[in-house]
Amino acid sequence: MIIEPIVFFSVAACFVVFMGISLIRIGLGPTPPDRVVGLDTMNTLIVAAMVVLGGAFNQVVFIDVAIIYALLSFVGTLYIARYLERGL
Repeated sequence: MIIEPIVFFSVAACFVVFMGISLIRIGLGPTPPDRVVGLDTMNTLIVAAMVVLGGAFNQVVFIDVAIIYALLSFVGTLYIARYLERGL
């Protein structure tokens, strides 16, 4: 089954809209944990967008970069959570 490229780009455009909403959460979050959740959500959307664009352009390198980015994002979120757990 061949998927039209417009489908990939419209999904990527939806991810960009969701990233904007996540940016609003990062900016307006009343507490630091709210901002961390917004940042983690944005990182997840970036990984998903890279996977979708990798499928759209038929490039495996996007998928490889998305896997590495997801791993680094997860480790970064763990370090931020540990920092916030100890206190500001």
